[in-house]
Amino acid sequence: MGTSDPTVRTTPAVDETGDESSQILQTRGLCKAFGGLTATDDVDFGLEKGELRCLIGPNGAGKSTFLNLVTGQLEPTAGKIYYDGHDITEMPSHERVGRGISMKFQVPSIYEGLSVAQNVRIPLQQVADGDEFESRIREILDRFDLLAERQTVASALSHGQQQRLEIGMAMALEPKLMLLDEPVAGLSVEETAEIAELLREIAEDDGVALVVIEHDIDFVESIADRVTVLDQGSIFREGSIEAVKADPEVKRIYLGEER
Repeated sequence: MGTSDPTVRTTPAVDETGDESSQILQTRGLCKAFGGLTATDDVDFGLEKGELRCLIGPNGAGKSTFLNLVTGQLEPTAGKIYYDGHDITEMPSHERVGRGISMKFQVPSIYEGLSVAQNVRIPLQQVADGDEFESRIREILDRFDLLAERQTVASALSHGQQQRLEIGMAMALEPKLMLLDEPVAGLSVEETAEIAELLREIAEDDGVALVVIEHDIDFVESIADRVTVLDQGSIFREGSIEAVKADPEVKRIYLGEER
């Protein structure tokens, strides 16, 4: 990876995630400790551009902590985070958003007192203006099946609609990398299938790389290119969903246990 000219010096971030690399994200030795508890332990995690990766593992495995390190909500105790050719380890979270990293939280993080259209308008203001503004709002609402709810107060939406709205708000930022924490928690089978189709479209049609934390293994199987299993803050296994599901140790720590 990196430049083919040996006389040109490059940084590790460029070598790992630059234009000549197929990767958008790479962490190296990433650790996060809270007092005596190590939540993320020496994680080397690589993600291809446009890949849809699922992150699974038992409760307390460090999944949400890992996403919060990538978004800058938490500062690592040790290690590096490389993204799109840059070392973002110490970059403030708002600058990471500006570089194309967006996050969809487990509990919908929407503005409940505002209309659906106003919710989309807020992130869209960072990337669009002028004549395209209103057309972009309409385009996003139409894509996420919320056009008829344009003037509806967000608090009046169903849980599934709120999940779609937050994904739409994240996509309004035109991200290169989207991180999602349990996007189908509490949804019906039909709503879960709708979200699965949306995420596949975002990866395949928009070329956005996605990391999805999820406990629903059927949902994981329906969307994931690859699966990473975390346990006790470390990567335990990584591979196709078929290989991960067949692994007896994964079954022991995760798939075969009550959650």
